[in-house]
Amino acid sequence: MKLVIAQMKHETNTFSPVPTPLARFATGTDVPPEGAAAVAAYKGTGSAIGAFIELAEAAGADFTIPVAGSAWPSGPVHDDAFEHMVSRIVAAVAQGCDAVLLDLHGAMVTQSHEDGEGELLKRIRAVAPTVPIGVALDMHTNLYDAIGDNATVIAGYQTYPHIDVYETGLRAGKAILAMLAGKARPAMAYGRQPMLPHVMRQGSDDEPNRSLQARCRELEAQGALCASVFVGFPNADIEYAGLSAVVVCDGDADQARRWTDELLEMAWSRRAEFVYQIEDLPTSMARARQLADSKPAGSGPVVLLDHSDNCASGGTMDTMTVLGAMLDAGLTDAAAFAIYDPAAVQQMIATGVGQTITLSLGGKLDMPGIGLKGTPRTVTGRIRLLCDGRYRNRGPMSRGELNDMGATAVLNVAGIDVVVISNHVEPNDLAAFTAVGIAPDRLKYVMLKSRIHWRAGLRHLSHATVECNGTGVCSSDYGLLGLHKVRRPIYPIDAI
Repeated sequence: MKLVIAQMKHETNTFSPVPTPLARFATGTDVPPEGAAAVAAYKGTGSAIGAFIELAEAAGADFTIPVAGSAWPSGPVHDDAFEHMVSRIVAAVAQGCDAVLLDLHGAMVTQSHEDGEGELLKRIRAVAPTVPIGVALDMHTNLYDAIGDNATVIAGYQTYPHIDVYETGLRAGKAILAMLAGKARPAMAYGRQPMLPHVMRQGSDDEPNRSLQARCRELEAQGALCASVFVGFPNADIEYAGLSAVVVCDGDADQARRWTDELLEMAWSRRAEFVYQIEDLPTSMARARQLADSKPAGSGPVVLLDHSDNCASGGTMDTMTVLGAMLDAGLTDAAAFAIYDPAAVQQMIATGVGQTITLSLGGKLDMPGIGLKGTPRTVTGRIRLLCDGRYRNRGPMSRGELNDMGATAVLNVAGIDVVVISNHVEPNDLAAFTAVGIAPDRLKYVMLKSRIHWRAGLRHLSHATVECNGTGVCSSDYGLLGLHKVRRPIYPIDAI
């Protein structure tokens, strides 16, 4: 048995000014790994491709990995980066294989294609019309017909924060291997609803997504090979952004259709619960102070979420609105993770640890997609630490995977330890803090540029959470985003 295993993952925020060249799909190199290097990078990790590798080895299969690329969310993928990865995958399939296992995202937009994953699958089908294709997808997939029509098996994450990525790879891979062994006949159905759930209301710990994902697990317990509800990624101005569902059954296409329709109707009936109500920033700051002043000793920090500027949704990670509000409010005994500003890091490296420096921090990137100019802030602080910014996630999210913040500095500004980084990394793991010598559980406040993923590795440390409406391309204000290409009517933009 010969398998082609590949990874090509990117969630595209079409409003983001952050470019997405090929190097963004690699860690510390110019190109993503392939072959033995890809196995070394992902074997034993909590990734879907790690699960594929494990399944292939356990089955005694011969397998090849033509590319394993994964990039933090940002603007549309450069065409040359897309062609580099796709051409390698298609060439490997064209050489002959029994099945293809793909670790994709499901919300990739390129400079030329609204549906990057669908374009990949169409090209695979052009050289291998009947080869079984198993696909692991992120819960934030924006499902296009080209994905549903060309894949044999689709499995999506059932948790947000995404702590079941490895398990999703197992679900997709096992269904394909069962098919090759003659033990299953996958029959798949998919569909969409005209709704754009706000990301801040998509957490699988919260209703209504908790019930939707629980129903998916029930369907699998009742015999479905895979059942998935994709809440979609709304910060992309494309036709089919939004919620969808996919069910794969063993030989029963009618049952797959009935269960898919059930999940879609369940989501539609609770659409109002997916609408996020935004709180103004001054109210959030006052509430944070009140929570901190009344919390018991040793109960953990009040977490302030700068959710409009989260790099895991394509944010620049350099807006200073929320950090500036903390400084203006005089909040101390705090940490902020993180501000993306490579130039500021280089200034601090040149100055040295222990020295005091005044510099222009953040706000280097304009955001023309939402009509905002970058607004830096001049700060004075003491350089507390410099490091290379590399760490491996402890888990449960992305367990064992390498993160690279690039050259990193910690600057203490008026009682706030500000982590300043050179590569985009979202704080979703305690290792992000231990790598820079910060113990977040001992602080009064922790500001995180995150939406939901921080819950995976840090929520258990917190006393309370305050969601702070700053500025950035991850905004939950659909009016600010100006969605023009998305199909209409669509809820909640339209009253349907």
